[in-house]
Amino acid sequence: MEQFCEITLDRERLKSEIRSTYSLVAETPTGDFHFHRGPEYAARQLGYDGEELSMLPGASTASFAGVGNPFRVREMPSGAFVIDLGSGAGMDCLLAGRRVGRQGRVLGVDMTDAMLDLARTSAGKADMPQVEFAFGEITDLPIDDASVDLAISNGVINLAVDKPAVFKELYRVLKPGGWIQFADIVIDQELSEKARNDIDLWVG
Repeated sequence: MEQFCEITLDRERLKSEIRSTYSLVAETPTGDFHFHRGPEYAARQLGYDGEELSMLPGASTASFAGVGNPFRVREMPSGAFVIDLGSGAGMDCLLAGRRVGRQGRVLGVDMTDAMLDLARTSAGKADMPQVEFAFGEITDLPIDDASVDLAISNGVINLAVDKPAVFKELYRVLKPGGWIQFADIVIDQELSEKARNDIDLWVG
């Protein structure tokens, strides 16, 4: 039976805490965080191609903190327009850029300035003009209606309080026949109201 789980926490404070945490990851990727990071983790545990990762700028892979591998779901077509919700330091965007080629386009959307700075620098170093990054939130994407072929995301949707709003935005921006490839974390038991509204548990 479906139940509504009320979230009463301070949403702006949650966003601020998320930005603070991932700014630290961008600045010090080898710091003490509760989640895994980096290219070795991505290759060893998530099935990324280690050799391909080694071809990317180190700044884009060092701060990678995804939870899965959206590239294992389905091949990306050459020339496609791909968006990445919560693109972080840009590793997945650069990998997507290699797949869609110069005739395609990749747009990473993130709300952490430090991550966006890393990602833009990495795209320049990788000589991928088809890969761009924009500041934004995944519940309010800076993207035209029905313009996107494929949306990817990696360990980010779980951080959104209003998940239906995320999928409503995806429905808005995807072309007819467009699709989503994302990896995320889920729980298999009901959380208490106290746990649902504990910002420290959301951020980790």
